[in-house]
Amino acid sequence: MEVIRRRIESQLMSLTGLALGQLDLETPKGDPGLFGPQSVCWQVHGDFPSMLIGGISALMLQALHPLALAGVWDHSNFRQDMLGRLRRTSQFISGTTFGSSRDADWLIDKVRTIHLQVVGAAADGRTYAASDPDLLTWVHVAEVSSFMAAHLRYRNPQLSGAEQDRYYNEIALVAERLGARNVPRSRQAVATYLQAIRPQLLCDARSHAVVRALLDAPAPSRMARPVGKLMMHAGIALLPPWAGDMLGLRPAPLTKALIGAGIDGVAPILRWAMRDSSAHRARRRVGL
Repeated sequence: MEVIRRRIESQLMSLTGLALGQLDLETPKGDPGLFGPQSVCWQVHGDFPSMLIGGISALMLQALHPLALAGVWDHSNFRQDMLGRLRRTSQFISGTTFGSSRDADWLIDKVRTIHLQVVGAAADGRTYAASDPDLLTWVHVAEVSSFMAAHLRYRNPQLSGAEQDRYYNEIALVAERLGARNVPRSRQAVATYLQAIRPQLLCDARSHAVVRALLDAPAPSRMARPVGKLMMHAGIALLPPWAGDMLGLRPAPLTKALIGAGIDGVAPILRWAMRDSSAHRARRRVGL
């Protein structure tokens, strides 16, 4: 069983930012990082299955904003290297959540520098800049609302409303340090934000291309491919109904139920296999 566990873990780790090998999450000893082990961020971001599903859903949701999508389209090689895109996103999220204060600062400064270079014009002629505070807020809200939805569905449906609000309040720190403004800090504020921004969203050929690139992303192995496909479809099923309708991806209730049952069966195995994740390393760093 240990051989099997290690094989599963190695394949899962290849999907994460740890595969990039740039962070040492176990030093310096005692450093709690930006949030620390008592935070809701550590609780939500520490569950690999729900975070992967939430991340997939977030990427699809983000593809509905023409200006945010234009920056990715023009300045990213996601169509050729979706796995690399997932790893880099994972590195930023796990590093700012579980990394030392030094590593979190390094990642935030690195992304801010990259954003300054991401400028251009969208298909409709409007100019964009990845450093635009409003675009940064959109990307942040699409991510964290998806992470929370996945956590409530696949990890802890009993997470209290107060803890959910605490999560949004905690994680706003990272968005604001990147340059976002008017960042929602509660469930109600997130819901109000998403309702207000819907008139700015659009599904076009590029949006569909992002979805296809995600669905066609390579799996670590042939054996992992069915699980990867299940995760992708779970991400689709997690989309807000209005976003699923825009993308033409709203699954039937029975299909959604079958996907959920599949994840409920697979997720415990993935959790059992993951013993050296970012969360585990951070816990060792702070002596837990």
